[in-house]
Amino acid sequence: MAAPILVLGSNSFSGASFCDFVAAAGRDVIATSRSDEPHEALLPYKWRKNPGSVRFHRVDINHDLDALDALLKAEKPTHIVNFAAQSMVGESWTNPDHWMMTNVVSTVRLHERLRRYDRLERYVHVTTPEVYGSTEGWVKEDCPFNPSTPYAVSRAAGDMSLRTYFQTYQFPVLFTRAANVYGPGQQLYRIIPRTIVAAVGGQKLKLDGGGKSVRVFIHMNDVSDATLKIAEKGTLGETYHISGYELVSIRELVEMILARLGKRFEDCVEIGPERPGKDTAYTLDSVKIRTELGWRDSIGLDQGVGDVIAWATRFGEAVGQLPARYEHKA
Repeated sequence: MAAPILVLGSNSFSGASFCDFVAAAGRDVIATSRSDEPHEALLPYKWRKNPGSVRFHRVDINHDLDALDALLKAEKPTHIVNFAAQSMVGESWTNPDHWMMTNVVSTVRLHERLRRYDRLERYVHVTTPEVYGSTEGWVKEDCPFNPSTPYAVSRAAGDMSLRTYFQTYQFPVLFTRAANVYGPGQQLYRIIPRTIVAAVGGQKLKLDGGGKSVRVFIHMNDVSDATLKIAEKGTLGETYHISGYELVSIRELVEMILARLGKRFEDCVEIGPERPGKDTAYTLDSVKIRTELGWRDSIGLDQGVGDVIAWATRFGEAVGQLPARYEHKA
């Protein structure tokens, strides 16, 4: 019987969705996060008829690595996927030290523990293209780091530390950097669910800088598929971009969503100032994962937006009561 996969940061949108994907593939999952599980609407693995293959434990890597050690000893996972991080770009300017503490100091302490865990075969570090800063063209995995926000600086530092662990200790790390993820169960402060909930509720959506930034949005099911392939078959020490090639500006995305809902852009949106240090574009070349691991994205943006609308409709009143703003935790 295969050892369970340990997922750190399982209360995040990406982490919870990955837990569900792995469980659907027939694997046992040990899910951990620093907070209690949130509302069921934010936990895709709770929507399954039998969510028992995902077992949750509350573990805070900022404050209680001994609890993680005990969990490793009890469950003996060979594969760990780490989604745990202090995220949110704009908010990182307010308390940059909190981002440094979680994404650098606590992360290094975690890796010090894990390098002494002798059952570890593969460790997937889920990081971010924000480390590249604003770029032009399709960026490959060897693009130099040029972070422009406290969040991006903290993630770049954690990534660089792990590179030295691979080189010095042969720590079995693999890095993933994905385009903008979305899908059912995403927190309401992210652009796609935020637009849907605001439009349905008759509220104005504030669009930073008029929505000029260009992004690739990729459905979380496709990202989970890629992440599992990387965890099982990726080359140790390597970075893999997870992205499609469907470019869209934030404004175009919002217009698409509002059109699906029968709403007018002018009635639903107000334009706000651009936030400091925001990268105008980053587009990730994903030839490497397609070539080496045979991965393909399969869910287009139009279909994916429909999935999120269906989720918001399914959970209805509960979605309207979920936090509409990011709630910072030190």
